[in-house]
Amino acid sequence: MSLQQKVMEKMKAAMKAKDTVALESLRAIKSAILLAQSEKVGTVLSEEEEVKLVQKLVKQRRDSAAIYKEQGRDDLAGPELSQAKVIEQFLPEQLSEEEIEKVVVQAIDASGASGMKDMGKVMGIVTQELAGQADGKTISTIVRRKLAE
Repeated sequence: MSLQQKVMEKMKAAMKAKDTVALESLRAIKSAILLAQSEKVGTVLSEEEEVKLVQKLVKQRRDSAAIYKEQGRDDLAGPELSQAKVIEQFLPEQLSEEEIEKVVVQAIDASGASGMKDMGKVMGIVTQELAGQADGKTISTIVRRKLAE
C-alpha cells in the first residue's frame, strides 16, 4: 500500500475520531505528496522519495517546536511536537545511537577517513545506507565524534 493510501485511511479514522491534530498532520502529508507528484507529472513517488518527504515534514515540525521553545512559547511548541509524532508513524523504525555508531565506524573504515576533512565522504555513505532509519542530525553528531577521536 502506498503512502498516499495509508494517509487517506488514517485521515478517515481521524475524521471519525474528531482528532484535529492527527487530521492536520495527515493533511500536511497529503499536501506534500500531491505537491511532489505535481512536480513530476505522471510519475508515482518511489518509496525512498516518500520516506524523504515524511522525514522533511517531521524535521520541519521539530525545528519549529525548538524555535518556539527558545522563545518561551510552549503553547505553540506542543502542537508542533504532537504533529511530528503523528507524521513519524509513516517512517521506518528508527535505529538506536549504538546501531548508527556501528554503521559510522564501518563507513569510516571503508572510506579510509582520517579526520574532519573527510566528514562529507563519511556522511554520504552513512546517509545513503541508513536512508529513513536515522535522523541526519544524529548521524552528523556521531560522525563528528568518531572523526574527532
